[in-house]
Amino acid sequence: MQALYNLGIIFIGLFMRLASLFNPKAKLWVDGRKELSKQFIDTKRKEVIWFHCASLGEFDQGLPLLNKFKKENSNYFILVTFFSPSGMNFHHKRKHSADHVMYLPLDTPKQTKAFIQHFQPKKVFFIKYEFWFNILQEAKKSGAEIYNVSGIFREDHRFFKWYGSFFKKRLNVFNWFFVQNKKSKELLNSIGYSNVSISGDARFDRVIENKKHVTKNEIIKSFKNDETLLIAGSTWLEDENLISPWIKEQKGKVLIAPHNIDASRIKQIQDILPESTLYSEAELETVSLSKVLILDTMGQLANAYSYGNISYIGGGFSGNLHNILEPAVFGLPVIFGPKHHRFPEAQQFIDHGFGFSVNSTSEFSKAYSEIKSNYDSISAKEKSFVTENAGATDEILAFLRLLPIKN
Repeated sequence: MQALYNLGIIFIGLFMRLASLFNPKAKLWVDGRKELSKQFIDTKRKEVIWFHCASLGEFDQGLPLLNKFKKENSNYFILVTFFSPSGMNFHHKRKHSADHVMYLPLDTPKQTKAFIQHFQPKKVFFIKYEFWFNILQEAKKSGAEIYNVSGIFREDHRFFKWYGSFFKKRLNVFNWFFVQNKKSKELLNSIGYSNVSISGDARFDRVIENKKHVTKNEIIKSFKNDETLLIAGSTWLEDENLISPWIKEQKGKVLIAPHNIDASRIKQIQDILPESTLYSEAELETVSLSKVLILDTMGQLANAYSYGNISYIGGGFSGNLHNILEPAVFGLPVIFGPKHHRFPEAQQFIDHGFGFSVNSTSEFSKAYSEIKSNYDSISAKEKSFVTENAGATDEILAFLRLLPIKN
């Protein structure tokens, strides 16, 4: 089975090289790993603490732990790796304490051995649910302590399938699993792992910290002009097609922040909503006259949520729902698409009455009206929920201080 796994890794590398010929993201993935050994920088003889994040979303999830760990242990060298280009391209827009950021090597025995032998990490934190078994095994052999942070496990994961014996056994490299919910703990217990505790989702800590650092945005403030503001964050074309008929019929203001802001995506939105205004071209004196503002720049969305009243979060039609905690920390009830089963916080929001899953424009309109009719109570419940679910970072740090190392 190990040979098949290694063959699969080689296939991934070959597939990405082929895809790079016509896919810009795949090209970034491939180019970022060319001569990767040159990124094996000198750690100045400091002990290395390694955080691995699949992409920018997992980086946000791990940031509270990373920053607090560095604050308490300034003598360590903090290494961060990413699998995807989104993390590499945008991590610099986050306030973080990492000493070095680089791509994760392809998980072949040769590449992973070179990586681990160079950095010799003392502690390894894999955020959420990405697992690369060659590099984890190599880290374990080197004596590293390995932890899964804010882990999420589902019944459809390969660890819990009839054919999952190989993958199930490979989880034995972890000293401890800090999981988000009871279901994840029960699933790990069911395959023989008792080194599990429920610490919750560190993203709650992240959004609460972000809220403290929100800055004023005069353009968005002027645009809102004391009207009800719907913020459609991290949208895709399916999302914009759903809300645009409602936008054309309703009063109030709408700010759309698409997930991708390249010229072709911005044009798609402008074609659907031709009377919209681009944030990059908006003028303070006249922006209040616009009904729709398109946020076509990076780094403004968190500030924008602080001016909003209701949010629609994109990605719920592809199964890749974006972060609904970012608007929730400001008390914005959240509407999203139907494919959210991979995101347990979405179901929690629905169950508590401040999350609304919709599949059509009419369902969106109904959800919006329900929110407006009960806005104060819904928003207050949501803010309380975010506050009550914070604390995962401190719990993990406290646990690590007491945790006996299991080799």
